[in-house]
Amino acid sequence: MQEARNDVCDIAGAVCETFNKIGDISYAIMPRDLAHAVGDFKKAVLGTVRNALDWEIGWIDGRVAGGDKLRDEWREQCRQHSATDTTTAPGV
Repeated sequence: MQEARNDVCDIAGAVCETFNKIGDISYAIMPRDLAHAVGDFKKAVLGTVRNALDWEIGWIDGRVAGGDKLRDEWREQCRQHSATDTTTAPGV
């Protein structure tokens, strides 16, 4: 079992190393300034995406908290309404 796991790890490592080498080559074929500019651009785009995702996560958290608050308010109003109906309803 351990031998099979080691074989899988070796294959996964070889695949990752191959992709890393392809990535290195893709930047090595560009002039140095262009490679750095492309890298900086990609990092800026990913940073913007991260900020957008963080904003979206915060927005969702706020809406869930707001929903909890409304649910509690509605539950309290229903309790008050139920208590009022039973005390003022005419006897049958």
